[in-house]
Amino acid sequence: MSVFHLPDLGEGLHDAEIVEWHVKPGDSVASGQPLVSVETDKAVVDIPSPQSGTIAQIHGATGEHLAVGAPLVEFADGTTDAGALVGRLPGGETAPPAAPPPAAAPPTRVKATPSVRAQARRLGVDLTAIAGSGADGHITAADVEVAAIAAAHPHAGGTAAETLRGPRRAMARNMARAHAEVAATTVTDEALVDHWDETTDVTVLLVRAMVAACSAEPALNAWFDGHNLTRILHRHVDVGVAMDTDEGLFVPVLRGAEGKDAAVLRSDLNRLKEIVSTRKARPEDLTGQTVTLSNFGVIGGRHAALMVLPPQVAILGAGGVAPRVVAVDGRPAVRLTLPLSLTFDHRAVTGGEAARFLATVIATLQRTD
Repeated sequence: MSVFHLPDLGEGLHDAEIVEWHVKPGDSVASGQPLVSVETDKAVVDIPSPQSGTIAQIHGATGEHLAVGAPLVEFADGTTDAGALVGRLPGGETAPPAAPPPAAAPPTRVKATPSVRAQARRLGVDLTAIAGSGADGHITAADVEVAAIAAAHPHAGGTAAETLRGPRRAMARNMARAHAEVAATTVTDEALVDHWDETTDVTVLLVRAMVAACSAEPALNAWFDGHNLTRILHRHVDVGVAMDTDEGLFVPVLRGAEGKDAAVLRSDLNRLKEIVSTRKARPEDLTGQTVTLSNFGVIGGRHAALMVLPPQVAILGAGGVAPRVVAVDGRPAVRLTLPLSLTFDHRAVTGGEAARFLATVIATLQRTD
């Protein structure tokens, strides 16, 4: 008898939800054959069999969340295929097989600062029941607050509480982490875009303006490690493009934007929109962005204090294009304007760097050539 545990599917994910089983006890399977489809915070992934053999038992019903390392499938017989890597991902990443569980699990070690522990005692929150959203699984003050609210209002509005899943589950974790870690600061301005018309591809122009700004101020095209106080300045501009869907927020990545013309950028954006809308995005399609764009103005709004998701240090937001009264040569005039909001992590980016970045974005957008 051998046991296959839920592998680490990458990007520090803690668990996955069973979407659909492709096998049942008694089935004979070949190495590499899909066993089950699971939904992580980022995508739906098929997990292949690590060996050939007969299924003795499966663990987890449809809709159930399993922790990484938990038993997934038990094999009655068969030999592990040396060519089958446990937990192979679409991008080629692999994870080693989990070690067999110990006979007796050690006591749960809660990762929390003394102030968070004191807050939990004050609010009556059991820290051992919380999955920390902070670095290395640390429980943050925001995690405790969310747990306290959930305990106090288990049936808000007379309706049973909804368990967040998939993208919304990821958003809740990521935003709590961003709120707890980032020294977020926002600077706003607007570009005068009278030369635009209904045929203007605003998102493509914003991406190209961000590329120019990253060249002028590389400090914003970076990753920052707040624990070790180190940063990485990226040569390539991989833009995360925030996309709103009925299932939640997705941020697919537009790779190598610095080397692409407008036509290629539009083609890439269309492809990203398609894989997000059909839930065919792979984990590698949704990770690794070096800077992010949120063109929320296509829905509504003017300026926003956005959230920077570590290890990134900046996100540019674009509000709705509209005619507004501005001063031109000392007199009021109606001009077509694009509101812009740049939120940055002030731990890694100076105010001057952020202001110059935004100024470059505006200058690029206002070009008429």
